[in-house]
Amino acid sequence: MRCSPGSMLNLLRSGRIRFCSRRGKSRLPLWLRKIWAYMRLLVQSLCFNTLTDSDVVFDSIFEPVFWTVDYVTRWFGLVFVCLVVILTSSILVIAYIVLLPLILNTYSPAWIAWHICYGHWNLIMIAFHYYKAAKTSPGYPPTEKNDRPFVSVCKKCIMPKPARTHHCGICNRCILKMDHHCPWLNNCIGHFNHRYFFSFCLFMTLGCVYCSISGRNLFLDAYNALERFKHLDLEKPGIPVTGMGLLIGLLPSGQTNFHTPAPSYTFKERMIHKSIIYMWVLTSTVGVALGALTVWHAVLISRGETSIDRHINKKEIQRLAAWGKVYRNPFNYGKLNNWKVFLGVEKRSHWVTRVLLPSGHPPYGDGLTWDIFPVRKDLIPV
Repeated sequence: MRCSPGSMLNLLRSGRIRFCSRRGKSRLPLWLRKIWAYMRLLVQSLCFNTLTDSDVVFDSIFEPVFWTVDYVTRWFGLVFVCLVVILTSSILVIAYIVLLPLILNTYSPAWIAWHICYGHWNLIMIAFHYYKAAKTSPGYPPTEKNDRPFVSVCKKCIMPKPARTHHCGICNRCILKMDHHCPWLNNCIGHFNHRYFFSFCLFMTLGCVYCSISGRNLFLDAYNALERFKHLDLEKPGIPVTGMGLLIGLLPSGQTNFHTPAPSYTFKERMIHKSIIYMWVLTSTVGVALGALTVWHAVLISRGETSIDRHINKKEIQRLAAWGKVYRNPFNYGKLNNWKVFLGVEKRSHWVTRVLLPSGHPPYGDGLTWDIFPVRKDLIPV
């Protein structure tokens, strides 16, 4: 009996159907297949084109870590804000309840006036700039079609991006002149609140340094007092009386110890000393850490850069150096003019009204274009 080609073809088809039906029964669950397909897509995307480099591979591998950090920071932003308010309020309570009476009783009228005026001015500047930095929108590019120039298209928003605009994974949208996302403010630092953020860091650093320096002697006295209290607590509560002492009646019947006198310190004194130590340690630590951050941002402002601009410009410098060229930052107008642009100073009086006093004036420009500044080098005579 001969086998025709048609019968052989039917036999192969039936075998394939049976094999596929058996394989279908042993398939993995749908959610596992989705994860496996996504992992295969990630691996294949690394070899998609010749533009793949170490940065792309690094971002792809650590994408779950970045996502986790963004998710935690997004939901814990309010916790960080509450922590700043609580810690700052605790320092204020100690300053008004503990330090202010000491200042009024020990300092001369001139020093009392200085501490009260400077302390309250610093407090107002801190509170004003923190509130404005947290509540002011950093600025977002338009979501509708317009004739504004742009330099690229955001891969996540699928929208045109103006110069110096970057996507924030925590806010999940593009930010004009983005510097970074600050969890302590629960807000992005961008074009419209960059000045508020820097001013808050500066005046908070000044306030911490002021408390640390002015409270140094009080801290040493409180620390030494607590050490004395600790030694008093370790002493025995009484002196034992034995032998002839009991027979000659040195103590009443039933009592075997001399009672030591009550301690020379009270609970209130102990808490006052601990509060002074807490204030000095907290302000000194924050002053050092926040001071370093403030100095770094001051250097960036002097160069006309943001934190992200610094990273991009560094790569451009290396790329052009390989071609024997020198890169020049197009947003650098000179150190003094960079500060004038950043602070919004247009005349001499603005150094007082807009820098040393609370001011809600907007920054230069709209954050979409950067050719709005005058052509002349010096914006104002100084």
